[in-house]
Amino acid sequence: MILADKIMTLRKQNGWSQEELAEMLGVSRQAISKWESAQSIPDMNRILAMATIFGVTTDYLLRDDQGEVAITEPAAGAEDTLLRTVTMEEATDFLEHRNRSARQVPLGVFLCILSPIVLLFLGAGAEYGRLALSEDQATAIGLVVLLLFVAPAVALFILTGLAGSRFEYLEKEAIDTVYGVSGMVKERRERFRPVYQTQLIIGIILCILSCLPLFFAMFFFAEDEFAEALSIPFMLCLIAVGVFLIVRACIIWGGFQILLEEGDYSRVEKSDAKKMAPISGIYWSLVTAIFLGYSFFTNHWDRSWIIWPVAGVAYGVIYGIMRAMKRKG
Repeated sequence: MILADKIMTLRKQNGWSQEELAEMLGVSRQAISKWESAQSIPDMNRILAMATIFGVTTDYLLRDDQGEVAITEPAAGAEDTLLRTVTMEEATDFLEHRNRSARQVPLGVFLCILSPIVLLFLGAGAEYGRLALSEDQATAIGLVVLLLFVAPAVALFILTGLAGSRFEYLEKEAIDTVYGVSGMVKERRERFRPVYQTQLIIGIILCILSCLPLFFAMFFFAEDEFAEALSIPFMLCLIAVGVFLIVRACIIWGGFQILLEEGDYSRVEKSDAKKMAPISGIYWSLVTAIFLGYSFFTNHWDRSWIIWPVAGVAYGVIYGIMRAMKRKG
């Protein structure tokens, strides 16, 4: 029996359709059809994967002189050994998507950080009698502007997420790239490296220097509380620009790491991330609720942003502790 007949026989004995087998192997139904009609031959990766899920040896699949064998159950965790092949076209499309995301997502973050600026300015002006508005009027106008900033930001996040949904498997599953993809990605990464380093450094420096307007106001206008209040919007502007550059650089750089399965996207990290996903979802939902609740009830938008970096550091600590416990176990 030739390989094509063996694939068809084993598939039918397991009661799987061509679509179901294709999904398990990360290929198209047409590919399965071509293999079973001997129009093409699967690569070694796919043969190894089929041997695992069919519960047979690769020897049986590859040697025409092998007769019938008893079909055993697929090995436990077999699905984890399957690698999804990424073609050059898919890799190029993914990198283009990351480039678009690097314009949309940072802009959304930029708008979110800037959203309370008008609220802070009008609130300070009304509180210290510099504007012909009551505090309630200032708050109402500020909240309207805040929502006008946040709404398009959320739209950008949603559109980017929808456009990238077809590439989610790259971040979650073990992948195998066809010949040439790895070299292309590494070449692009090296071309982008100077830009990445520059934007990252400038972004971090701007975030560090964002406190300067507040210190300047405290030093030169120590008796003027209105001047100190106005320094907060300037501080947020510096933070917004800094975070914009950091997020933009990291999105593009992350795209290279995803395709090369390096850094946070190595196969070990992907496996750990799957186990952390439920905890991560609950954690960041709670952080968001705390941020919004504290900000709206206290109206301290000038302070509440600190929740995010603190939450990020805390999440890193929690993640590290859980990984250490898992390895000891």
